[in-house]
Amino acid sequence: MCVPGNGANLIKHYKKQNQTTRKDHFPLPFIDQVLERLACKSYYCFLDGFSSYMQIHIAPTDQQKTTFTCPFSTFVCTRMSFGTCNALSTF
Repeated sequence: MCVPGNGANLIKHYKKQNQTTRKDHFPLPFIDQVLERLACKSYYCFLDGFSSYMQIHIAPTDQQKTTFTCPFSTFVCTRMSFGTCNALSTF
């Protein structure tokens, strides 16, 4: 996919991979629970996780599980990307 000003971006759809992946069951808290816990606090901190998301390394033994082929070549991910089903609980 080409984005004006950014050049080409590689996009992978993880639907089939996510269907066969064993799911981690670490649910995120509901927003009302988070707000309730923060209600009486004096200080807040905002962490921008979007910028660091692609910084989570995939173990070399697991990198082969991310292999995909397109008309240009075969690729292996070395860092976790958006779209994999267990990425959020790992992050």
